[in-house]
Amino acid sequence: MGRVHSLLHNVELSTTVKIQSAIFELGAVSLDGCPESKLPEFAFIGRSNVGKSSLLNLLTRKSALARVSGQPGRTREINFFTINKAWSLVDLPGYGYAKASGADRDRFHELVSDYLRERMNLCCAFVLIDARHSPQKIDQELVRWLVDSSIPFALIFTKVDKVKPNVVKRNIALFTEAMSEWSEGAPDIFTTSAVKGDGRREILAFIEEAIQA
Repeated sequence: MGRVHSLLHNVELSTTVKIQSAIFELGAVSLDGCPESKLPEFAFIGRSNVGKSSLLNLLTRKSALARVSGQPGRTREINFFTINKAWSLVDLPGYGYAKASGADRDRFHELVSDYLRERMNLCCAFVLIDARHSPQKIDQELVRWLVDSSIPFALIFTKVDKVKPNVVKRNIALFTEAMSEWSEGAPDIFTTSAVKGDGRREILAFIEEAIQA
């Protein structure tokens, strides 16, 4: 059973995950193009316009690490960032952009599924979900695929500052309730706001714990 991580601000981080350096390594358009690295990797994926770039910039405190765009679906490759020369933050292409061509959607799906299933040093995939909305079919399909593929993952509900707390709690409960039909227990769950900085310490502490494990 996972944990729902509340918006605490007193979580202590060791030097392992205090972000001292965040360096862009490369962008890969195929599994073969991914870096030959043995560093533990933590991947972030979500529906287009879920706020992934803003969250990655918040985590690293690098305002230009991931390009924030008003145009959904801008990330077209897997981007690797080396953090503290100790672990890798992996920015996966967003899914569900309606204006993307069918060929592009198929290529992105194949690229992401190949990475998630075959990348041996992947420690966890963080699935970003917009906290403002009730469970969306496209998010549930991805999470169910992760469960069926035995890929470790956690959920991050974003943009919690844009809706009342009781709505956030309701939407999380609805999502985990839907998951119970095809998953035993619930994953770790985080709530974040890129505007207020909520959730940063909790996610980095989770990464630290995973690295030490």
